[in-house]
Amino acid sequence: MKIVQIGTGGWGKNHTRILSQLGVLSAVCDTNAERSKEYGEKYSVKHYNSLEDLIKFEEFDGAFVVTPTSTHTEIATKLLEAKKHVFVEKPMTYKSEDGQKIAELAKKNNLVLTCGYIERFNPAVDNVKKFVKEKKYGELVMLEFHRENRMPLHIKDVGIIYDTSVHDIDTANWLFDDMPQVVFARSGRINHEHEDFASIMLGYKNDKVAIISSNWITPKRVRTFTAVCTDAIITSDFISQEIKIEKKEETEIPRSDKQEPLLLEIQSFLGAIEGKNNLIVSSQQAVNVTKIAEAALLSSQKGIPIYLDLK
Repeated sequence: MKIVQIGTGGWGKNHTRILSQLGVLSAVCDTNAERSKEYGEKYSVKHYNSLEDLIKFEEFDGAFVVTPTSTHTEIATKLLEAKKHVFVEKPMTYKSEDGQKIAELAKKNNLVLTCGYIERFNPAVDNVKKFVKEKKYGELVMLEFHRENRMPLHIKDVGIIYDTSVHDIDTANWLFDDMPQVVFARSGRINHEHEDFASIMLGYKNDKVAIISSNWITPKRVRTFTAVCTDAIITSDFISQEIKIEKKEETEIPRSDKQEPLLLEIQSFLGAIEGKNNLIVSSQQAVNVTKIAEAALLSSQKGIPIYLDLK
């Protein structure tokens, strides 16, 4: 299998490393010619600074799009038109209608199109998903997420809802196995051009709820979530991947091996290209996350709940 990567800055360097380790990286492309050359030489693969040239001269099966959000639609469209499988870093597109268009194009051309909602591949989330599915600690009633840190330097074109809160929106949908019916949010700006703190409440059927708190203000890196079930409270850390289960009389700390979520996510996409029934984020699920993020921004601006009807 041959895989190319478009965009090698910020978070993208991790994809290049893993794709090279897996022996599937065949070329890199970046509008920054210097960086493209640097990564091409580092991983002994061809390098391009034009997407058109990459598509024209390179034989490949799939592509990773790790570029600013505003460029995702155009790049993904060209790749899908060239009949290539595509992995787009989150969020899939800036506007949900653009996401819908590329999802339909992928379906029409019978191609895999997925989006990088990496926390689904985090063992911390995977284990909680298993508990919820088995109803090991009763019914899942409420989720609460905290994601805090200074703003990453490579984020230039979106605020915290599109860059950060989307991870927890997708994780909440995944753990509840449902889409929210209502969104209420408050957000604001302190240090940055776009919103840099946000609190989002997602209301699901049967009064189930997810509360998502994100900020780029506080200096300490926090990445935690709590699942409130009818028989226990499960607390988990995305970074350490540790889980703590508090029941009425006792506390359990299950042991599991730490794994790199990005490696698992990339392997899953490669498996999907090969036709394996792997877990991937479907393009429609990714479009829905963007719709929810749009609703959160609108709710915050208008100060009202936004009601949704998602597929």
